[in-house]
Amino acid sequence: MFGSNSKPSTHHFDTLISGKAEIVGDLHFSGGLHVDGKIFGNIIAEDDSNAVIRISEKGVVVGEISAPHVIVNGKVTGDIHSCEHLELAAKASVEGDVFYNMIEMVMGSQVSGALQHRYRGKSDERPEMPKHVTQEKPILHVEEPVSNVKELPAKGGQEKAKAKAAADAKP
Repeated sequence: MFGSNSKPSTHHFDTLISGKAEIVGDLHFSGGLHVDGKIFGNIIAEDDSNAVIRISEKGVVVGEISAPHVIVNGKVTGDIHSCEHLELAAKASVEGDVFYNMIEMVMGSQVSGALQHRYRGKSDERPEMPKHVTQEKPILHVEEPVSNVKELPAKGGQEKAKAKAAADAKP
């Protein structure tokens, strides 16, 4: 980041969300994810996956981000959970709380929310951070008993049903 000692980024990005793409719903990923488009939902990677997400200057995320390595240079509306390294570049705009293990903020980056030094881990000294999922997986098939459905009369029995209803209605 500073001076000539900084190393160039060696991250490999397997997945690209282009500037013309818009995703609605939660996104689970591993490896590298580069976002130039818009995502309306949570972005989640497992803590031990060494996954990297990069939100470019054109990228927009409305939802929470939970990944080991997070690089933001676009707009995020929602909390960010980074259990390894969080980088907020010069054009980063975050509206939400930021939970991190290591943080790197460049002049010009903006955070409207709390900065909290926390990280996930197995020991008591490293409490687990919450994983928020707002959208449940869709239910494809539900079997529920039907309780208040009237049985239709059999074919040809409609006249008998009408006569019975008329007889029941007479005092």
